[in-house]
Amino acid sequence: MRSSGSGKSGGRGNYRGAGNNRDQKQGQGRPRKPRPEERRYDVGPGASPDGPRSGRGGAARGGAKGGPKKPQQRGRTAPARSREYETRAEERNRERYAGKKDIKLPKTFPGAEQEGERLQKVLARAGYGSRRACEELIDQARVEVNGEIVTEQGKRVDPEKDEVKVDGLTVATQSYQFFSLNKPAGVVSTMEDPEGRQCLGDYVTNRETRLFHVGRLDTETEGVILLTNHGELAHRLTHPKYGVKKTYLAHIVGPIPRDLGKRLKDGIQLEDGYARADHFRVVEQTGKNYLVEVTLHEGRKHIVRRMLAEAGFPVDKLVRTAFGPITLGDQKSGWLRRLSNTEVGMLMQEVDL
Repeated sequence: MRSSGSGKSGGRGNYRGAGNNRDQKQGQGRPRKPRPEERRYDVGPGASPDGPRSGRGGAARGGAKGGPKKPQQRGRTAPARSREYETRAEERNRERYAGKKDIKLPKTFPGAEQEGERLQKVLARAGYGSRRACEELIDQARVEVNGEIVTEQGKRVDPEKDEVKVDGLTVATQSYQFFSLNKPAGVVSTMEDPEGRQCLGDYVTNRETRLFHVGRLDTETEGVILLTNHGELAHRLTHPKYGVKKTYLAHIVGPIPRDLGKRLKDGIQLEDGYARADHFRVVEQTGKNYLVEVTLHEGRKHIVRRMLAEAGFPVDKLVRTAFGPITLGDQKSGWLRRLSNTEVGMLMQEVDL
């Protein structure tokens, strides 16, 4: 015969009873573990002075799942200052410095009276990199002012008067601009053209300062032409005294004699005097078509075309590939590029600037 406690309902009743007995036994022996909603995390203002409680109190203090991790403190800690204390301390500091009107300004203060500019600032403005990079140039003893190598930071210079060089090349310390244009054929070598033809000025619009061309190229001649706002440099580059060399590639139809180069170097009689080439060589030959290179330091009008025509070889196409140290390279036709600091220094060195 089954007891009245058998069955599903009886089973649940026995389970509850067993649970109650377990809680009673735990109450008699060790303390019962608190439920999650009853646990206390020992962080913040309500933390227990006796340290963390059992359960997750320790993790709450220093673990990732609990509150913020507290730094370990050694010894006694200073008590927190009250707001009133901080206010009184600030008032004392104000009273201490209130009577000091004559405050010495630092040397770098914008209003301080100083002569010149810092050398690294001048170099940075000239395009030699950041001020930190320019300071490294000075530390490496690569910069000289008026012939003396600068090894200490803070040197001040006058960009209008002092001569600054990096690695032996003069630095354009003022607001100068230098460009190289690969002039296409058909472009007039003027900055403006009253007849409305395409000219050099069409390639340098929206510039901060007015640029002008260094020398000229024939309308049908392509290649390197320099543009700048440095008047003295432009004057010297075109003056016969300095003899800056220009290199041209000319397409002619042969056959050409072996002594053509010697004839050009010895001089060709033109209507305005003799014209001599500094260098001549055959670059390429395809049947009767020749590509020759001519280098000379003169700058008379149509000089290369007239020399070759007088020698019996009219020029079909002419390209200037170099102006002094500035070469055409892979610069495309009609492209304008800014000269590097090294190229500007080489140009100045070419004409003793």
